Amino acid sequence: MKQYKYRRNSMELNDSIINIKGIGEKSEKLFNKLGISTVGELLCYYPREYEIFRQIEPISGVAEGRTVIVEGSIVSKPRASRHGNLKIIECDIKDSTGLLRVVWFNMPFLMKTLHMGTKYILRGTAVNKNGILRLQQPKIISMKEYANSINKLFPIYSLTAGMTNNTILKAVKNCFDNTDFEKDILPAAIRKKYDLIMWKKAIQSIHFPKDKEECIKARKRLVFDEFFSFFTMMNRLKKERNKEKSIFEISDMYIIEEIKAVLSYTLTEGQDAAVSDIINDMESGYVMNRLIQGDVGSGKTIVAVIALALVVKNGYQGAIMVPTEVLAKQHYQSFCEVLGEFGIRIGMLIGSMTAAQKKKEYKKIEDGEIDIVVGTHALIQEKVSFKDLALVVTDEQHRFGVRQREALSSKGREPHMLVMSATPIPRTLAIILYGDLDVSVINVMPKGRLPIKNCVVGTNYRPQAYRFMEKEIAAGHQVYIICPMVEESENMEAENVTDYTNMLETTLAPSIRIKALHGKMKASLKNEIMEQFAAHEIDILVSTTVIEVGINVPNATVMMIENAERFGLAQLHQLRGRVGRGDSQSYCIFMAGNPSKETMKRLRVLEDSNDGFFVAKQDLKLRGPGDFFGIRQSGELDFALADIYQDAEIMKMANEAAKECEISLKDCNYGKKIVI
Repeated sequence: MKQYKYRRNSMELNDSIINIKGIGEKSEKLFNKLGISTVGELLCYYPREYEIFRQIEPISGVAEGRTVIVEGSIVSKPRASRHGNLKIIECDIKDSTGLLRVVWFNMPFLMKTLHMGTKYILRGTAVNKNGILRLQQPKIISMKEYANSINKLFPIYSLTAGMTNNTILKAVKNCFDNTDFEKDILPAAIRKKYDLIMWKKAIQSIHFPKDKEECIKARKRLVFDEFFSFFTMMNRLKKERNKEKSIFEISDMYIIEEIKAVLSYTLTEGQDAAVSDIINDMESGYVMNRLIQGDVGSGKTIVAVIALALVVKNGYQGAIMVPTEVLAKQHYQSFCEVLGEFGIRIGMLIGSMTAAQKKKEYKKIEDGEIDIVVGTHALIQEKVSFKDLALVVTDEQHRFGVRQREALSSKGREPHMLVMSATPIPRTLAIILYGDLDVSVINVMPKGRLPIKNCVVGTNYRPQAYRFMEKEIAAGHQVYIICPMVEESENMEAENVTDYTNMLETTLAPSIRIKALHGKMKASLKNEIMEQFAAHEIDILVSTTVIEVGINVPNATVMMIENAERFGLAQLHQLRGRVGRGDSQSYCIFMAGNPSKETMKRLRVLEDSNDGFFVAKQDLKLRGPGDFFGIRQSGELDFALADIYQDAEIMKMANEAAKECEISLKDCNYGKKIVI
């Protein structure tokens, strides 16, 4: 049996969570699944949203998509049933104004505790299923709890199977009460200049806020710290890289015109400008560190093909790293098609290859028998060694941290670096975020691309949307349906992917092939499903946002995004970019579960424009610094709290502060990993 050290009354941020009162061997493993192994990591495991307890509302006023508190008597005998793996309990409650269906999932014990004629206070989200409004997965609240909770904020955490919200809350409280907080690393002058509270107070207030105002102040400080850590590291990298001499002579440019001659299309002005920037960088005699920023479908890949071919024709090797195996395979095929006739040898390295296949590929790369390697994270494994690596390309930049880019770069002797991103970040922010890179922007779409037709609708449009999908599938096309979350532990506030798939199978024609895809699946299964979809063995893919990058299916013409209001506009635009990649007209349906006036105004930005940079600018305008309750973060660079759109002003402040004062990374980390 594992031996644990004796718990101390006073803990430090780097101590194991086993020192926290109430955490034993079993709960430690659950916390580890959430990426929490130290006291500091637990304190920095922030709530994903907050519950705000409102007044009890009449049942007649309950509206779809809202979280409400109602009080009523059970007027029908509770019923138990099964739907796939879900155990469902249903009953009806009534007050003086109306009747409401109530549904719980996987809580069979309620059959013994719910009684007809008894009055209950319930708090849950109203959902419309098959035309019936119902309160889904509500919490049963005592009168005392209700009285003590009115208008207070309660933290809600992301969970894993077997973990409860209360477990995390208790652990954080015990942790906070018994931890020696280090001296605040930000100088008093910086805190005063940017109106920042102390770090200890911020941690306390983010987990246990007295009110919304206190929570906003806490979040501002913690977001500032994340950006500050990021820019401290970026500034250090920039100093290290400052105008390094390149050992690679790039003088033979003929391959560029030869490639252009065999393409079935003409490069856009933006693509030509990006190629010119790359040529200038490589001819300058210094190491290139360039970001190619282009909207979804703007044609960044062919720019990478030309850059890689350029170094090969000058006697060197190149590598391109992409986030998924499916995308690696698609890139490998397109690289072979374009460059095969020029005698350029393309190789591929992905995690699912057998040990023997990898070993064979390693030797070819090391011996220089492969000119360009297309791969995933497998490229940065220790065993990979290049003969003469002159150019490293990373595709979908926000899926790779700076450290991963550096790991691939270290495979060569200071190779040129080309980073590609489809994330529509306004140029002013891009220059700050990618401070170590020169920026090229491709802002013109290739000719012949039909603009995506968009519509923003409420859930009452769903039956018409399904009929439209059936029509597109009958015409030989494919469909994506995006659901915001998959875990039952998230109270099923949004459509559950698996449950949604089962429902679709009973709603649509039996001949339609439907599959689910979500982040909890093993990587091998995810790859298999995405490959099946790419091969048109699936008609409808019901997925979480794991398809945001990493799959190119020109035959997919329809995307419907459920609960679209839960995402930032920029992320919705990224998702939309999965369709509109072929010759046929494509469509995107943004379905709002909560069709409030504010929600519809925000989503209509996407209805009116397919320009990612315009969308990003509007996102900046529409999402103020206090607008973070229940809003999905954009996920850029994988910050814990910070959002580059919503927190643009804080980002600028942190960038200024990082230039003003030099603090060691260890000190500005608080025991939490800096994600860069």
